[in-house]
This record gives sequence, C-alpha cells and structure tokens, in this order.
Amino acid sequence: MHRRDFLATGCATLGAGFGAPRLTLDPRPSTLPPPGLQLYSIRTEMQRDVEATLRRLGTMGYREVEFAGYFGRTPAQIRDAVKAAGLYAPAAHVPLESLEGDALAATADAALEAGHAGLIVAWLPVALRNSLDAWRAMADRFSDIGRKLGERNLHFAYHNHDFEFAPIDGRVPYEVLLERADPALVGLELDLYWATKAGHDPLGLVRAHPGRFPLVHVKDASPAPELRQVDVGAGTIDFAAIFAVGKGIRHAFIEHDQPADPWAFAAASLAAYRKLGA
Repeated sequence: MHRRDFLATGCATLGAGFGAPRLTLDPRPSTLPPPGLQLYSIRTEMQRDVEATLRRLGTMGYREVEFAGYFGRTPAQIRDAVKAAGLYAPAAHVPLESLEGDALAATADAALEAGHAGLIVAWLPVALRNSLDAWRAMADRFSDIGRKLGERNLHFAYHNHDFEFAPIDGRVPYEVLLERADPALVGLELDLYWATKAGHDPLGLVRAHPGRFPLVHVKDASPAPELRQVDVGAGTIDFAAIFAVGKGIRHAFIEHDQPADPWAFAAASLAAYRKLGA
C-alpha cells in the first residue's frame, strides 16, 4: 500500500477529543537527536498489536516514534500506549485535506490528545505540484496551515519524496518551497534518502538552510545507480556529516518503506545510528 493510501485509511480515527498541554520539541543541543522510528516501517507489526509493538521498540532502545495513522486506536489510546512504552511521539503524518477547512480543528484536537507537538503532510497529488505556480500556491497554503496550527499550539512541517527535486521550467520545486514558505510557520522534514535518490545532496541542503529542518528521516541508500533503500549503516549516505552541520535538527526518524524483516531492520538500523554518536 502506498503511503498516501495508508494515511487516508489509517487516520480515519482522528477526530474527537480536547487538546492536551503542548509537548515542546526537544531542545537538547547534541548534534545527534534521540533515536526515533517512523512507524510506517513496521506497519505490519503495528496492525497486529500497537501496544506490544511500542513496548518492544522502547525495550530495544528507541526513544521517539512518528505515527502515520493510528491503527484503529483513538488518540487517547495512542497517548497511553506511547507513554507506557517509555516513548515520545512528537509528530504524526496526516493527509493534507485533514488540515484544511473544518477538518483542521478536529485533527489538531486529536493530535494534542495523542501527545504530539506537530503534524506533517507527506504527500501531494500531482494536480497540486505540476507547475511552479502550483508550488508557490502550495507554499502559501502551508504557511496558512502553519499559522492556524500555531494558534492551536502545534507545529507544522512538510515531508519530501523525490518529485520535489525534479526541475520545472528550470527551477527545483523544493527550492521554491524553501524560498516561499514562511520559515516561522512551516518546518521541513527532510527525507535524506529521497533527496539522495533525486540526485541532490542532503548535506548541502542542511548546510545551506540552517534551522529549516527540525526533523529528518534517516533512510539509507545503496550505491548508485540502483540507490535502493537499505538498512541504516548498510548504504552510502554520510549521516554523521549531516548531523554535524545540521543546525536545528531535533528529531531523527529511522525509516525503510519496505523492509524484508521489519524487526531486523529496526534493530540493525538502531545499532548503526547509535554509532554515529560514538
């Protein structure tokens, strides 16, 4: 199942509830954020048993998780399961339509009840990204969403794939987004793999735009030309260099879209991530 479809079904339980006090983004100055996991990587396990899966992640040594759907649980149940596992869930991926119009208030309330500090859009339909004007309009929409979520004590960010780096009329859409979206209202969750897959240097991006990437996806790539997703540490991306210069990166979520063995991936990638801070 594609991520956009997974979010559409997985977020169906967002809705009821009142906002809990805001959980702030981790302010620690270390160049290496606490180890996190994007739960899309182990969605098959989450579908079987949310609570047991989160407990196992906590026991393994993960400290944060990022949601992409609630797997049939209510926001309150998510909050309790995350807390019981000794984890923190600073963010969740949600569909764009859940953050516009009348839907935004319900989505924000659910996020606060679940204990999130922010919400992230991770996919755009082609019709909303097929021209530079479309990207400029989307940047303005993102700024508006960020303002409205900020009024509800939540952060907002956008997560990239590779299409953001495909030039349109001589311009890279991701650069348009960086220029146009209000940095005070719109954070960017940089997926290090997808930027690499698209032929761009994530190290150069974090160096050139300090503070624009409060979150990153730690996803590794095999050598070119294949550039397949592999376990963290088994590929070619220089994560240590990225974190060394990445000012403002507070949350790092390990991810693989289709791991052959989700638990083996989670364990091996966590071990490799920890070595970055040695």
